[in-house]
Amino acid sequence: MNDQIAGWVQQTLDGDDNAYSSLVETYQTPVYNLCYRMLSDPQEAEDAAQETFWRAYQSLKTYDPQRSFITWLLSIAAHYCIDQQRKRRIPVFSLDILPEENIRDHSPTPESATSKNEEDLVIHELLQTLNHQDRAAIVLYYWYDLSCEEIGQALSLSVSAVKSRLHRARLELAQRWGTNQSTLIYPGSKRYDESPAF
Repeated sequence: MNDQIAGWVQQTLDGDDNAYSSLVETYQTPVYNLCYRMLSDPQEAEDAAQETFWRAYQSLKTYDPQRSFITWLLSIAAHYCIDQQRKRRIPVFSLDILPEENIRDHSPTPESATSKNEEDLVIHELLQTLNHQDRAAIVLYYWYDLSCEEIGQALSLSVSAVKSRLHRARLELAQRWGTNQSTLIYPGSKRYDESPAF
């Protein structure tokens, strides 16, 4: 944890609410993005992000400064979103699931944009088939670059359990991707045969 974040945490613990506002401003985007990817609804994601920051504020005394603050915060958000999904009993995931750095063509042609949208839709549908914790592990690993250790801390799992979940989820996604490719034809009748990089 860098000195500025550590300072804001300590100032918050000392009763300075402005310091906590600085923490919220710094981390509101990654927290909201995680909630949006998990819940797929902008209003629910906003509510979840607010709840995350409220819960973090209430639990700040239990925060371990040896741990990454953002990992701790994302773990609160992930647990809350998993709970919300379980309550709904409808697994959902944002269509906006691919990180921007994976977009190769910054000025796509209409054909490549259509192919990209169709591929996004397939990946979205595949991710919906995963259970909540597997989905959270995949999102934290591939979209937030958390290590297996950090994911384990975030989801209250052992490192071996995280690795097992990631392995099982990748296999399941790859198998379902292959099944879907037999029916997915892209523009120009060209079949897309590459497997996703899960």
